[in-house]
Amino acid sequence: MLNFKKSENSHRASRKFWLYSSIGFIVLVILFLFVFEKITTNKVDAYGNVIKKIPRLDVKDYDRRLDALAHTATTTATSTASSTVSATSTSTSTKPALWPVKTVYPNAGAILPFNRIVAYYGNLSSKNMGALGQYPENEMLAKLGAEVEKWTIADPETPAIPALHYIAVTAQGLPGVDKKYRLRMPDKEVDKVITMAKKIDAIVFLDIQVGLSTIQDELPLLEKYLKMPQVHLAIDPEFSMKNGQRPGFEYVGTYDATDINYVIDYLAKIVDENNLTPKVLVIHRYRADMVTNYKLIKTVPEVQIVMHMDGWGPKDHKLASYTKFIYKEPVQFTGFKLFYKNDLWKPSAGMMTPEEILKLTPSPIYIQYQ
Repeated sequence: MLNFKKSENSHRASRKFWLYSSIGFIVLVILFLFVFEKITTNKVDAYGNVIKKIPRLDVKDYDRRLDALAHTATTTATSTASSTVSATSTSTSTKPALWPVKTVYPNAGAILPFNRIVAYYGNLSSKNMGALGQYPENEMLAKLGAEVEKWTIADPETPAIPALHYIAVTAQGLPGVDKKYRLRMPDKEVDKVITMAKKIDAIVFLDIQVGLSTIQDELPLLEKYLKMPQVHLAIDPEFSMKNGQRPGFEYVGTYDATDINYVIDYLAKIVDENNLTPKVLVIHRYRADMVTNYKLIKTVPEVQIVMHMDGWGPKDHKLASYTKFIYKEPVQFTGFKLFYKNDLWKPSAGMMTPEEILKLTPSPIYIQYQ
């Protein structure tokens, strides 16, 4: 009898041990998952500041915003070349709508379409290349802030955020030492732009004009900056001279989908390896031949693609360009460029307003001032 009681007590003790061990293991797993979530959803910016927890992607809100940009609730067709600026019209056509483009969902923390980017474009060394270098720093930042406010008022549902769009590699009319017809800006100049942007909590775009070089040679040189969460990228087909011509008004360059996909893969790798939120890639365009094989451009969760209407001139001209080269060849998101000077040249009736541009289908989510 004594041995039986000892055996029973031993079994009870064993059951208690395994019960407590199981509870302890479950508690440890819960704590690990909690800590892991904290680690993976909090980011650190380039200055060592902890960025607030990134909410998971709201898929329903994402889709709703895409529909809003495409005006799907009020239109089934588009006519952006109208002299009245109206970008939407009703049609009984059975053709499938080009917009919104249903691509892969972005990773959490994506800027688009939850915000509209409003950027000042240019180079610090030139007053003629855009607003970024045209004005003294404080005046430039104030002017940009005023434009951001206009867009937020025009579309309160899509908060506007500021951006400095800096041409980090500029096409040149002279060949230079290596005969590549491009000039790389020194790091100290890029650093200045990043410091300026921090003052107004702006993001930064580094723009590449390759000249007779290639995007494969130029992009890796900017990698240390692209590892920063607030730094994004733009590429300019106009100055990608595939046939050895001198870049400039006489010739217009081009990028194929293979070039663009190289850039997308490069950015995606940086995002994955550095635990970053998605990068925005802006591609300038105002002619059909500036981007070839657009249907082959890939979309990935790590990169958000903006096809940016870069033409200048009277409103009708700009609207026609948007229709021909942006609306009809959808990729993911769209942008629209405004020129403080060139858009006012005769016979222009003035620059387009945010309210006019928002009528376009799709509504541009990236706005650039030069």
